[in-house]
Amino acid sequence: MIVVPVKEGENIDRALKKLKRKFEKTGVVREVRERQKFTKPSIKRREEVQKAIYIQKLQQEQS
Repeated sequence: MIVVPVKEGENIDRALKKLKRKFEKTGVVREVRERQKFTKPSIKRREEVQKAIYIQKLQQEQS
């Protein structure tokens, strides 16, 4: 559970901004979206390999 302490006289907008930032850092929204549909392990692996190839390609271009 994410808790955002709000100080006396602190702006609500600032507290909401802190809450949103904490949500993004913990990855709650991403996990909820992931769990909405089932992804086969083979497809997950294929995506990981493609991402690794892409990153490696970018690193080679910079060198």
